[in-house]
Amino acid sequence: MATAQKAPAGKLVAENRRARFDYEILDTVEAGIILTGSEVKSLREGRASLSESHAGEMRGDLWLFNVHIPEYGPANRFGHEPKRPRKLLLHRREINRLIGAVQKEGMTIVPLKLYFNERGIAKLLIALARGKKAHDKRETEKKRDWQREKARVMRDRG
Repeated sequence: MATAQKAPAGKLVAENRRARFDYEILDTVEAGIILTGSEVKSLREGRASLSESHAGEMRGDLWLFNVHIPEYGPANRFGHEPKRPRKLLLHRREINRLIGAVQKEGMTIVPLKLYFNERGIAKLLIALARGKKAHDKRETEKKRDWQREKARVMRDRG
């Protein structure tokens, strides 16, 4: 099910580096994103953060939540909210496939990269991912302590 996604050809605005560490990436999809004019201007300056963002289903569509696109200074005072939900543009079949994987298989939709493609259109690379099992430090600590104790006993005996 994993597909190899090549690097975006346009200008990279934001990347979620932590996503590849926290999740096992199974499939990637390129999605359009609905933005206002001041959001596009802010993105063209390279100001955005995907670190706390996630995608999910709302009213039958996919939405991007908690992505931080700061306000564009020269825009009017009624610009945009920095962390407002933004609708993702995908074909209905893709939306249904992603939502089905989330509901049936317990997967997560994780945003990976926000960029402008070669035509200057804002795109979002999202991934269908499964959470990695957290490393249990207690087991490692027990093993390390046992190795120390064993070395101490062997040293004292010999």
